[in-house]
Amino acid sequence: MKADRKKLELAMARACMSSADLPVAAGLPRPTVQNAIVGKSVRPATLGRIAKALNVDPAELIAEED
Repeated sequence: MKADRKKLELAMARACMSSADLPVAAGLPRPTVQNAIVGKSVRPATLGRIAKALNVDPAELIAEED
């Protein structure tokens, strides 16, 4: 499952979080969160934890399939 970088960065901006704040808020390792930010595939649970930390629905962060 891949996150859309622009959608994720927009959600981070709305939550006033930096890429350093997000791993702490989500309770995930920094490299895992970085993988999601750059658009690499992550587990659904990982995307769910990131979305929860940003107070958004996980569906808002999913990248559109080509």
